[in-house]
Amino acid sequence: MIKRTIDISDGPTFLQIENDQLILLRHREKIASIPCEDVGVLLVENRATTYTHSAMTRLLARGAVVVLCGDDHLPCGILLPLENNDLHTQRLRAQIAAGLPLRKNLWRQIVAHKITGQAMNLPEEHVERKRLLVMAEEVKSGDTSNMEGQAARFYWPAMMGSEFRRDPDGAWPNPLLNYGYMVFRAAVARAVVAAGLHPAIGLYHSNRNNPFVLADDLVEVFRPRVDRAVVGVVSAGKSAIDKEAKQAVLSLLAEPVSIAGQVGPLMVSLHRMMASLVRCFQGEQKKLDLPE
Repeated sequence: MIKRTIDISDGPTFLQIENDQLILLRHREKIASIPCEDVGVLLVENRATTYTHSAMTRLLARGAVVVLCGDDHLPCGILLPLENNDLHTQRLRAQIAAGLPLRKNLWRQIVAHKITGQAMNLPEEHVERKRLLVMAEEVKSGDTSNMEGQAARFYWPAMMGSEFRRDPDGAWPNPLLNYGYMVFRAAVARAVVAAGLHPAIGLYHSNRNNPFVLADDLVEVFRPRVDRAVVGVVSAGKSAIDKEAKQAVLSLLAEPVSIAGQVGPLMVSLHRMMASLVRCFQGEQKKLDLPE
């Protein structure tokens, strides 16, 4: 079953739990009732939102991830479930024991997949599409030649126009790209934890102040999907993060994708991808199962 993404942004809302249902109240009137087990991501953006402690803990117990947004309407924190898992210790040991050659090989696969996804975002006849496809084939173990960075130099002007500069602190549509990447980071982090892995033990990224470096590694696979959605929003004439712009990004989590020959919503397919990562750590396979 596909998990739902609940976006709290329209107005002052009170969240509480009744009979394992997430109840949304506005001006003391019930506006929604959602089974906790159906919630995959809860995005809380409106500053006037209040909630009970049990609302947060019950959602986490049911496997949901909670994303809290700041005054700039962008995610600034993530709450992840740490439920009991009989295989957690076994998988965590395998993750910690993963050697550098394996981690470098997995990172090569991720970067090559990302660059291929960037190429697929461009028209078939575009010269940069062909260039990027060649670059994806040339990614080395650990991406020691920084093919990811080289590809970005050709990709962004072709995708967004020659005047665009990808900068997290830059002008529109950079804020929407930030929003989309953070939404996917939260979804990936949730799937990582659900698989019994630790999000702070990465493949490539490393920062002692970042508890989600593994999510930062794996989210690279999905950035081209966000880019494509953002281009659609910009083409529709949007110039700010409004309800329609956010919906264009959030709907990607329900988009059908194929992983290892199985088709399903992206939010569900993330778990297949994480299961393949576990098998790689345990020496059962060498290639990640990534979206086709």
